Amino acid sequence: MKEYFDPSLKIFTLNGNPQLAGKISEVVGRELGKSAVTQFSDGEIAINIEESVRGSHVYLIQATNYPVNDRLWELLIMIDAMKRASAKTVNVVMPYFGYARQDRTARPREPITAKLVANMLVKAGATRLLTLDLHTVQVQGFFDIPVDNMFTMPLFAQHYRKAGLEGDEVVVVSPKNSGVGRARSLSDYLHTTLAIVDQTSEDGQRDGYVIGDVKDKTCILVDDILNTGETFATAAKVLKRAGAKAVYACASHGLFNDGARERLAQAPIERIAITDSVFSDYWDDPAVDLISCAELLGEGIKRIHENTPMSPLFHLDN
Repeated sequence: MKEYFDPSLKIFTLNGNPQLAGKISEVVGRELGKSAVTQFSDGEIAINIEESVRGSHVYLIQATNYPVNDRLWELLIMIDAMKRASAKTVNVVMPYFGYARQDRTARPREPITAKLVANMLVKAGATRLLTLDLHTVQVQGFFDIPVDNMFTMPLFAQHYRKAGLEGDEVVVVSPKNSGVGRARSLSDYLHTTLAIVDQTSEDGQRDGYVIGDVKDKTCILVDDILNTGETFATAAKVLKRAGAKAVYACASHGLFNDGARERLAQAPIERIAITDSVFSDYWDDPAVDLISCAELLGEGIKRIHENTPMSPLFHLDN
């Protein structure tokens, strides 16, 4: 590993995704800092930073996936520890931002928990956030610190181009109405047409229908979060019923909760592509293509530290 030129940049990981943190540290060229995260018998989290961070620009890598509350508290406590240890800046690198789906009051008397989490991070002492594919980009506005939201669509576009899945015989599909913007982005990269699956049909039944032409086409479903797998499984069935030749799927964050493995195994999906933003034992599944986001996040860290533009990371070379 070629060592990064500035020793004031330090990278630490918590328990959310140490595998990804190790890859990011290699991209940046800095060894992971020494720290310990333990729990008392009653579940209280204890943090110990085992090296000096005085005057350093610290980058804390932590995905807030399951168990989300433990991961969040680890991060908050580590931020506080870094500030008390006189770190110059504390930059949070959150590959997966938990609670981002709770970004509005959809029903009376509901909290806006994404805003609450943003407040907690800022109050704890975070000076910047680097994250990956926020559920909605508007969540950036919840923060009073700079937020860099990186996008995975160029990574998926490269993956599908290598597989020959681009052009007129391919359709990129949003599995729900709310994800059209994300699907359009991938469609532009791959020079394909676009379709949408409305999973509630006109008579109110859950059999769904397709907006767009998918007959005899290869379809790529795209979403940001793969949680239970129900959205993908239902959409794939609707596409096959509409005459799709084959169905692929990709998601930025593969959570795979609540029977997702079994549900997706029974769905008419050829392969599923995910990033390594969230650690999962599903990484080793033969039907899954794992695409690392380490280089994207590592380059983001270097550009933040060097005060150089992030925009080149959002583009895909044609």
